[in-house]
Amino acid sequence: MSYITAHVLDATAGTPARGVEIQLLSAVGQQLGAAVTDADGRVADLGPETLEPGDYRVIFGTGAYFSARGQESFHPVVTVDFTVKAGEAHYHIPLLLSPFAYSTYRGS
Repeated sequence: MSYITAHVLDATAGTPARGVEIQLLSAVGQQLGAAVTDADGRVADLGPETLEPGDYRVIFGTGAYFSARGQESFHPVVTVDFTVKAGEAHYHIPLLLSPFAYSTYRGS
């Protein structure tokens, strides 16, 4: 399993958000992984199996997702900055999405 996983739910459709591009970046902007959400809105393999402690960024391509569905949206991307701490086994980043708002948290 990847050290970082993600899940995107489309709150307006009430379904998983299939086809959202997601990138994992280091603190200096180096791309460490990229994937597209599956039919269940999930990415199970986003980057390496381990990460050094430090700051990282996940970028969700939300504007392209809504554009492909013919919907306007306010956020072209959703960026989640987070800190990896030593001794943690896994980080899961869920995103609850609508065209004009979003919510995220550290999942399990």
